[in-house]
This record gives sequence, structure tokens and C-alpha cells, in this order.
Amino acid sequence: MEGLQIGSVTLDNRVILAPMAGVSDLPFRLLCRQQGAGMVCSEMVSAKAVFYKNKNTESLLEIHEQEGPVSLQLFGNDPELMAQIAKRIEERPFAVLDINMGCPVPKVVNNKEGSALMKDPLLAGRIIAAVAGAVKKPVTVKIRKGFDDEHVNAVELAHIAQESGAAAVTVHGRTRQQFYSGKADWDIIAQVKAAVRIPVIGNGDVTGPEAAKQMLDQTGCDAVAIGRAARGNPWIFGRTARYLETGELPAQPSREEVREMILRHAALLVQYKGEHTAILEMRKHVGWYTAGWPGSSKLRERVCRMETLEELKALFER
Repeated sequence: MEGLQIGSVTLDNRVILAPMAGVSDLPFRLLCRQQGAGMVCSEMVSAKAVFYKNKNTESLLEIHEQEGPVSLQLFGNDPELMAQIAKRIEERPFAVLDINMGCPVPKVVNNKEGSALMKDPLLAGRIIAAVAGAVKKPVTVKIRKGFDDEHVNAVELAHIAQESGAAAVTVHGRTRQQFYSGKADWDIIAQVKAAVRIPVIGNGDVTGPEAAKQMLDQTGCDAVAIGRAARGNPWIFGRTARYLETGELPAQPSREEVREMILRHAALLVQYKGEHTAILEMRKHVGWYTAGWPGSSKLRERVCRMETLEELKALFER
């Protein structure tokens, strides 16, 4: 399978880890890249938080040399500030700078950021143009189908992104009103692909290798971004890339491989966030890794009572 060109950046394949707040942190990105993701995307970073040197934001900007290429996602609603911060962080080792215009979270939307920008295409265009003009690295944009069913304007936004200097656009086939409910509309992705010359990355309901191929075939998009289906399943990237390349569907990971991955994930979290935070965060990850296992609810209950990596190791070694 051919890679994808985003501006000056070439990806190994067309299967990308989508940005997810509270999930696509450095340890998880490393695992997904090692398992075959063509590119990994950071959690979204507030331009205002970087400007005011918020201490919690520095960890969101941390990138490991082995996880590249990385797309670093920035959000904000002030063109000048966005451009200023993009320029300030450009020397960091990310490959692509992504502008978030798709986040549906009320706190972000009420601040006229994220998917709220889809209601103001002129401001969206000014932000993209300012950021693209401030940095040499490729700038991409993440959008949704629209803000709600009465305002479906992904095609307009994608065209504005292209004309404002974006090197690619990612389209989530749901409106902001839907959040993550209902079915993603892949037809809107096809419409965007037909309307612009820049690469289009499809997002929404890519649940596995077969769904990825179906989206690529149905929409003509250039790549797929996988979000929620990657939680507890970093293997999805290599399995999908292999399926797209050969038509062969690789086997699911064995129970032993899952166990080893859980412990690797936990060890990486301890390394980057300290043991206390790591074990708290592993509670949700273990739930995702072991979903569908016999007795998984009891397993999750035990993990939720744990406080150390050694306890976690002892449980999974048994």
C-alpha cells in the first residue's frame, strides 16, 4: 500500500491514530506507532494554555523520537494568537500541525473553539491562513460534517481550508450535535473528497480493517483516522494496513499478547506520568483491553482497587 503525502511529510501508510483527549497521550501513541500506525495524533493543545505557560500543557507537547511522524493538534479561536503559538512551538519534533475545528465538548464549544468554528467559516479561514502563513510545517484541519443537521457545511469548510493553505483535511462524518452517537455519514466525506484537491482523511465508524477498506472504497478518501476503535486495540493499525495492502485479514492478538501489551502500556505510563497517575489511568485502559473477556467485569473491579504497578503485574501474571 502506497503511503500518503501531506505537504512535505510522507506517511508509511494510510492508517492514522485520531486525536483523542485523555487517550492519545505519548505512551499510547508510541504503542500505536510501534503496531503500525502511519501517523499518530496528539491530544488537543490549547493555544491559550501554551501562551500562559500552563504547567499541565507541557506534558501534552512532549514527543518521543520513536513515535514520529506526529501530528500535534492545536485549538483556539484567535488567528493572531494561534499563529504566534504555532510559530513558538514549531521547532518541537512534530511533523504536522493540526487545527481542531471538530471538538464537540461543551466547554470548548461555549468558548467558540473546536466545532463552534464551523458556525463561522470566515473566522475559520482566517485562523487557518494565519497559522499556515506562520510556519513551514504542513498545516491540516480537523472538521465535522457540520454543527447540526441544519448547518451541514463540511464541503464549504474543506474548500476554505484548502484555499487558506491547509495541506490536508480530516472529516468526521457526524455533526457536533451528534457527538459520537448515531451513524457516521460517509457520504459527506465523499462530497468533500470530490470538492477539494488536498488529501482528505475520513473519520468515524472505522471499527476495523474491513470498515477501513469500505470507507476508502466508498468515499475515495486518501486515508482513514481511527479513534475509539483503537482504545485497548493498538494492533488495529498494523492489521488494517496489512489488510489494505494484501487483502489478507491478520489474526486478532492472542490473550497472551493482550496481557503483554497491558503491562507494556502500564510501564510506559509509569515512566512518563509516575506510578500513581499511571495506575489510575490504566483502569480505563484495562477495561478497553479486556472488553468481552469472560469475567472481565470482576477483573476491572480488582484493577480499580490497585495502587501499584507490581499489583497489576501480579494480577496479569496469574
